[in-house]
Order: sequence, then structure tokens, then C-alpha cells
Amino acid sequence: MVKITDVARRAGVSPSTVSYALSGKRPISEETRRRVREAIRELGYRPHAGARALASSRSNVLALVVPLRAGIHVPVVMQFAVSVVTTARRHDHDVLLLTQEEGEEGLRRVADTALVDALILMDVQLHDPRLPLLRTLDLPSVMIGFPASSEGLTCIDLDFKAAGEVCVEHLAGLGHRVVALVGSPPEVYVRQTAFAQRVVQGFTAAADRHGLASSVHPCEAVPGAARTIAERLLREQPALTGVVVHNEPLLEPLIDAFEQLGLRVPGDLSVTAICPDELAESVRVPVTSVALPSAEVGARAVDLLMRKLDRVDVPEATLLPARLTPRASTVRRATA
Repeated sequence: MVKITDVARRAGVSPSTVSYALSGKRPISEETRRRVREAIRELGYRPHAGARALASSRSNVLALVVPLRAGIHVPVVMQFAVSVVTTARRHDHDVLLLTQEEGEEGLRRVADTALVDALILMDVQLHDPRLPLLRTLDLPSVMIGFPASSEGLTCIDLDFKAAGEVCVEHLAGLGHRVVALVGSPPEVYVRQTAFAQRVVQGFTAAADRHGLASSVHPCEAVPGAARTIAERLLREQPALTGVVVHNEPLLEPLIDAFEQLGLRVPGDLSVTAICPDELAESVRVPVTSVALPSAEVGARAVDLLMRKLDRVDVPEATLLPARLTPRASTVRRATA
């Protein structure tokens, strides 16, 4: 186990100087502090939590606020959470996971207890009720998601509007003229959850731009809903040849349902999705998709927060580009 004396020897200072550099009890020159930091990093020394807190007046804990509301797909949310936790540990921070739907009251309680240094918020709504309080708190924060007005906030996410657009662009480029979006569960739209709303905006805008017939269908995130929505789509849009899926649990059941109704994927129906790559690749017919970069978003959210804690300016908006990967589920539309 590395001791404080080992750090002192590597830095060329006394153990008491290392202690002062950690605790901040006495002024230390920036050059000496730099040598101590480098020695700590090189040796992998882990100072006592109390010393770290004294040095920085921080708890070294971040709060990840993820209300587990109805309609949320927990496995994808956990991908974000794992990325946040892993990256926070690289910055010597722990993560307090808050999953209750407590809104402003929960944020206020966390801020007043001084348990955490900063906040990361997920499941952002277009008109999120937490925003007025968030703008007044002394705690730095980052939102994974974009409300309707993000002025004065730090937000990061996949460009979901572009994701909806690029799926339609791909289908239009293959000659498809009638398309549908099978979207998130209805309650997600009722809450005006930002990412779901952005997908609809992009899907509709691109369909209108290309003169495509289009429709949007919220759908419960359960396999049993696949047959019902497939039957409805074929009844309401008999000329349908292209589908965009933004509902992870429904992706494979929906392909199965269409094939049970006599439509082959991709021979009769091309399917695209917005989902994690590993899901798109694991389906029986690998699905053309826009990747959901949960690991990158989570890591960059923590990096933005660390910079804010160090009082470094960060951009208010960080939109990750929507990148579509063609796979076996889409082909050029057959013509008579």
C-alpha cells in the first residue's frame, strides 16, 4: 500500500508538506502542489477521504437524478448510469443515484444537505418543472437532454431530432414513399419527454420535406403490443413500406409481427431504429439503426461537470451527431 511518505519521497518534499497540500491548512506554492499531484497520480496513492474533503471543500460525490417514471426503458437508462459511475471514479468521485420522482423537492433536499458536489439530471422534459430551481442552485449541474429553453443550463445528448431525420432520409433515398414511426409509450409523450419529442419533430420534418405519407404511433413497450400496432399500421397505411422504431423492447417483436402478417423484412418492409448498436445487431434480421451513444453521453456529462467544478467555462449545448449504420433490414423499395 502506498503511504504518504512514499508520495513525499517521489515529490522531493516532506510528508508534512504533502499533508498540507492535501488539507489546504497552509499555503503551498503551485509548483510544489503540482509535484505532489504528479507523485500521487504516478504512485496511485489514495488519500483519506477526510483529507480530500478538507483540500477541496467537496464531498467528492455526484448525484445522478434518474426518475424511474412509467414508460422508461430501464436497461438503456442503466447504460447511461454505468457510464456516469465509471467516469466519475476516474475523477475520484462517487455517485449517489436518485431514482424517486421527487422533482424540485428532491433537488432542494439534496442541495441543502451538502451531500453532493454537483448534479446530473436525466429524463428531461421540454418544460421540465425542475428548471427554475436548477437555475438558482449553487450546485453545478449537467442535463442529459434538452428542454425547450436551455438558456443558462449545460445540456448534452444525442441529436434526437437529427436521428429521426436521418432514418427518414435513408428510407426516402431507397425509394420508400409511405413511412411510419413506432414511438415511445404514450405516457412518455404525455410528459413531453424531450428526446421522444425531438424524434417526432425530426421524423415529421424529413417526411414532409420529401413529400412522404407518414404517421406517428406511440406504443406500449411490451412485446404483446407489437401485433396490435402492426395490424393497425397495415390497416391504416396499406401501402406502408418503411418503418422507424424508437421503442427498444418492441424492435424484434415488431419484425416478427409483420412477418406473421405476411410482410417479409426487408423484402416487403424496410425497418430502421434508434437504439443501442448491440440491440440492432442482435435481432434476427440485423437492423439499420442510429446508435444510442449512452457510454459517450454519460462520460462527457461527467467531464463537463468536472470542468464546471473547476470553474472552467463549458459550452451550454453539446449535441452528439446522429450516425446511421445500414444493415440487413433496409433495401431499395421494389417497384412494380
